[in-house]
Amino acid sequence: MTQHHLQGRREDEVLWFRRRSFLQGAAAWTAMGGFAGAWAQRRGNIVELRGDALVNGQRATPQGFIQTGDSVETGPGANLVFVIGDSAFQVRQNSRLVVERGASLNAVSVLRMLTGAVVSVWGKGPNRQIVTPTLTAGIRGTGVYTEVFPEQGFRSYFCNCYGEVAMGAGPDRTLSRSDYHQAFWGEAQAKNGRFLTPAKAINHTDEELEHLAQLVNQRTAWQVAGRKGVKDGQGYMEERPAASHPAATR
Repeated sequence: MTQHHLQGRREDEVLWFRRRSFLQGAAAWTAMGGFAGAWAQRRGNIVELRGDALVNGQRATPQGFIQTGDSVETGPGANLVFVIGDSAFQVRQNSRLVVERGASLNAVSVLRMLTGAVVSVWGKGPNRQIVTPTLTAGIRGTGVYTEVFPEQGFRSYFCNCYGEVAMGAGPDRTLSRSDYHQAFWGEAQAKNGRFLTPAKAINHTDEELEHLAQLVNQRTAWQVAGRKGVKDGQGYMEERPAASHPAATR
């Protein structure tokens, strides 16, 4: 199990992939042929649902289908894992989000997060974003973790776990290229004149990304490389000075 630091989250929230219900659901998903198989067989695309979740205001079922254009809300203690096209999502408890439609019914253009937390893995493709109240992330094929903190004025946390992401918060812009967890805060109010600031790696694990990637027939950057880096939020395989972070104040 990789090292992880929790901030306002419980251990069981980041260890969902160990549950028998998820492992059975993931095995069934793979045997069915993934999203293409589910779509062809008119089966649901929910891999696991624990607790209460609403889709467009209606209670979700484990056999249900979540598609682009839908709004999703999870209740206390809930866990929701689903796949749309070449993207996989794990939604933590007490989350509210909208999955906006892209060029086709099965292409996500925007994951608009209002509150809560989502781990997600995205296949390569253009014109896709994660949008929170305080930051915007242009996705170019990556695995990420996003969390909104309403008690902190909807300050948002974003970790580019691997891949390339165009980051923006307020007037600040930067390009994130990460091999191993490059993390940012989208500040509700400027800190030292900046709205996009460096962060540590919190509230998510390598294994979560690995399991989601497997659901869409992908591998993480560290699986491809055969090694892991320094999980300090800097985003590199080797330890580097804090000034190396693309959002570091200069």
